[in-house]
Amino acid sequence: MKQKIKIVHYKAGNIASVQNALNRLGTEAGLAASPKELEDADKLIFPGVGHARPAMEVLNQQGMDQAIRDFSGPVLGICLGMQLMAASSEEGNMKGLGIFPEQIKRFTGDLKIPHMGWNSLYALKGPLFKGVAENSHVYFVHSYYMPQCDRAIALCRYNQPFTAAISHNQFFGLQFHPEKSGKPGMQILQNFIDL
Repeated sequence: MKQKIKIVHYKAGNIASVQNALNRLGTEAGLAASPKELEDADKLIFPGVGHARPAMEVLNQQGMDQAIRDFSGPVLGICLGMQLMAASSEEGNMKGLGIFPEQIKRFTGDLKIPHMGWNSLYALKGPLFKGVAENSHVYFVHSYYMPQCDRAIALCRYNQPFTAAISHNQFFGLQFHPEKSGKPGMQILQNFIDL
């Protein structure tokens, strides 16, 4: 039986680039903009770029907030998707899905914001990073971050360590864009497909 992967469609996703990356791995993914369209999915990818508050409002309007929380298969949040899975965010002072209990904070200090470009991952653990070397470089674009926490499965440093990837039960989050991260990113997507 071929597994069905769906991508959450909520006007904030970098959907085409994620679909293209999955196609290169020989996997097709459909789109889900309503809970009904999730019913036949085995796995869910929750990408995102943009501002947290309006993105969360669209999810709430579509009923997708509860549908993502209730989804029983593996879920992969990417960039804004991962941040929306947290308890809250300083971006728009909004409440998130609460899948991860952490709070999203804004980078401060004399850092160049957004944190943009290639940076290395370390302290890798868990099935998503199978075959991915310590200090592999991946592509980031973000002004807000999740502080280092116990559920982190990868860390990155931008003036301070922060959570680059997280997992809790069947939920995974990546702060970076695997679909734009060359070989390591494709390996991480393949590992998600193989879960």
